[in-house]
Parts: sequence; structure tokens; C-alpha cells
Amino acid sequence: MVKQKNFLSKLQDKWQLNNIRQVLLVLLVFACTGLTILFIKSPIFQFLGINMEKGGFWKTLLYLLLILPMYQIMLLFYGFIFGQFGFFWQKEKQLLRRLRAIFIQKKK
Repeated sequence: MVKQKNFLSKLQDKWQLNNIRQVLLVLLVFACTGLTILFIKSPIFQFLGINMEKGGFWKTLLYLLLILPMYQIMLLFYGFIFGQFGFFWQKEKQLLRRLRAIFIQKKK
């Protein structure tokens, strides 16, 4: 009978991490980053005088332009704190390459 890998082992393989401890640290970084953004987004929008209760195209766009970069920076910050900066820096570079490919057409 073949033993199936558990969830953490699958993440370890997918993310090419060395051990389960590293997987747990990466998950902790994601959790801390998400909680931090959750707590700071409301005060930021209140400071700017923006009510985010009702959506709308411009509010959503503003949310993405302000919060998404902050989230990426916080990932790197917490990645550094928990010793996983290299992992998150590689992921940031992948994200930037993908965004660049979307917005900048390669010259032929």
C-alpha cells in the first residue's frame, strides 16, 4: 500500500523547501502578513477619507494600488524576521516578471 503525502509534505515539494519546519515558517509569514494588512488597511483608508463599505470600480482600483504593494512589502519584512527572506524574494521576483510580461510587450 502506497502512503500518500500529507498536506505539509505536498507544500514542501511544491515550494521546494528543505523541511517541514521551513513550510511552517512560510505559513506563519503568510498568516502574520495577512493579519497585519487586515489591521492597517482600515486606518489607512480612514486617514485618506475613503469609505470602503460600498464597493465600486475606483475604490477597488485604489485598494489594489495601495494594499497589494503593502502586502508584498510585509511579506518580505516578515520573511526576513522569520528567516525566510530568500524564499519570498524569489516569489516576489517571479511576480514582478509576470506583471512586467503583462504590461510590457516584448519587442520582436
